Amino acid sequence: MFVVEEYQFAVLTKLCLCLIIVNRQWGLAYNFTEINLPKEHISYYFNSYPEIAEKCKVDPTCPYKDKLNQKVCWGYEQGCKFQDSYSIPSCPGDHKGWVKTKQDQLNTFYTQGDFGYVREQLQEMMVMCEPTFMEDSSLECTKHLRFCRGRNLMLNFTDLSSRKEQLRYKMDILKEGQFGGYCRLHKSRLENECDQISPLQSWGPELRYFTELPRRPIIEKDCDIVIEKPTFILKIDATVNMYHHFCDFFNLYASLHVNSSHPSTFSTDVHILIWETYTYQSSFGAAWEAFTSHPVWDLKTFRGETVCFRNVVLPLLPRMIFGLYYNTPIIWGCEKSGLFHAFSRHTLHRLKIPLHKRSDKKIHVTLLSRDTAYRRILNEKELIEGLHENPDYVVKRVVYNRDIDFKKQLEITYNSDIFIGIHGAGLSHLMFLPDWAVLFELYNCEDESCYSDLARLRGVKYITWQDRNKLIQQDEGHHPEGGAHAKFTNYAFDVDEFLRLVAIGAKHVKHHAAFKEFHATHHDEL
Repeated sequence: MFVVEEYQFAVLTKLCLCLIIVNRQWGLAYNFTEINLPKEHISYYFNSYPEIAEKCKVDPTCPYKDKLNQKVCWGYEQGCKFQDSYSIPSCPGDHKGWVKTKQDQLNTFYTQGDFGYVREQLQEMMVMCEPTFMEDSSLECTKHLRFCRGRNLMLNFTDLSSRKEQLRYKMDILKEGQFGGYCRLHKSRLENECDQISPLQSWGPELRYFTELPRRPIIEKDCDIVIEKPTFILKIDATVNMYHHFCDFFNLYASLHVNSSHPSTFSTDVHILIWETYTYQSSFGAAWEAFTSHPVWDLKTFRGETVCFRNVVLPLLPRMIFGLYYNTPIIWGCEKSGLFHAFSRHTLHRLKIPLHKRSDKKIHVTLLSRDTAYRRILNEKELIEGLHENPDYVVKRVVYNRDIDFKKQLEITYNSDIFIGIHGAGLSHLMFLPDWAVLFELYNCEDESCYSDLARLRGVKYITWQDRNKLIQQDEGHHPEGGAHAKFTNYAFDVDEFLRLVAIGAKHVKHHAAFKEFHATHHDEL
């Protein structure tokens, strides 16, 4: 916790409103081996927190001496020059009428899907409940209440004891007076931003009940429980579907950057509270290890209790209007979001997913097979046999289901050069492909933008089937609610056309600078 003496009283209020997610155990920030970021991110971390860089400079045990004095920035910091930012998007294609100039095209993409999106959230931040003294409560949010953070806030969960039904996507979990703090509430400002009342679009359903309390809830011991560690409260999407659930994880990562005002920004010594009473279950649960070292909580944890949080974040949500990345319109012609690249690296690092050395320059092709009723590849065996005939390919067929540990799935994906699969949530693995890789969406089932846009954001090449005359659709498809639908049937593909498209992908991989560099530095001599 910052102490008053470190700052002038004149800026005390502003600093209170930084609402830093503070780990009271300062040791983590200065125990360099526990910073636990990808090595390529360390320079950005040092430049965000120069006091830590200075400690590394004078500490002979610091293992990151080579990461000092590098002129880099994530891309959202004040004074960050574009050429020094984490990455610069590429816009080789036509913007198709979205904007007037190539620079406008690049700027639009950067704001829509890169660290410019974080910068926009920071620029929108406004005080909703203003403290007078350090021990007061405080709350600030971005527009439409998409992201909020607060200190010394009270949440009253006593009514949950009388709720017999399971709670998920409910907008009536709280009522007037059950969420508040001791601070000066800007009520009209808060009400004006409560304009997107929907479970997964904003924090409006919860914050519309925010109340200015008559006294400090922690100091006056109005809480049954006080949570000292920083806490992120999440409203999450469908946990059975990788595409949707990773919207949760991606937005949590982006929220770390929005909240980045203290060296413990990326600490895992934080709590996660999921805003529902269902016990969390998911095949993708290992991904929480990228964010917390503690068990995940749900609302049952505090049923019947009044709980106060020293530091709390209400992060960006998975289905925000013009949010990331579900159903987001991304300007045509651009690719390679640094924010998505950083998320990929952060997750792979924290989950300790290895990139294997290789003894040759063969192309590793992974075909994702489906064990579902629909979107199966009817002549899958023929396609795989065709791949095996090429001596330059190392071919692996996988089924990503509950029988394969998620970390093992990521390891397979991360070591793939070409990842092939028919339209489905499993293609979300593209976020964890190496930079030189190719996603081959065998057929998009008339959902053209979903994975092509995600591939553009991640910065990997995207290929899909083009010639409808060279595939066979089993039938018209039968949507459960009636009517023909391309996602509810199965397909067979012309083998020669399939191999031709794979060859295009292989050529891309072989000529990619990152692939060449990988082999130069990771070649394993036999």
